Amino acid sequence: MEKEIIYSAEAPAPIGPYSQAVKAGNTLYVSGQIALDADSGELINENITEETHAVMKNLEAVLRQAGYGFVNVVKCTIFIKDMGQFATINDAYGQYFKSNPPARETVEVSRLPKDVNVEISCIAVK
Repeated sequence: MEKEIIYSAEAPAPIGPYSQAVKAGNTLYVSGQIALDADSGELINENITEETHAVMKNLEAVLRQAGYGFVNVVKCTIFIKDMGQFATINDAYGQYFKSNPPARETVEVSRLPKDVNVEISCIAVK
């Protein structure tokens, strides 16, 4: 099976040896996104709500570049530094999945790239 590398200039460039997303068949695997502004490279992290929305907008940009949307997402993984922020992150995240939300796990970790508070990856299928 061939794979297609997906890159969106509207999402932050990868900060390591990975692709923003890889499409294999009808399945799109989107790498974990953090709250980096694609233009400035600056972190968007005034508060956890703003940070989560920035992550979701970066995911959306990569999905859109591949011709997908949140309606195509079947699985998400959320990594957070503080499980105490779960409810706030969940509220912001939930705004992108109004009905039929994807499967998901949320994992508390000790540290994330650039010391952000939240990172989210997803898998989408058409």
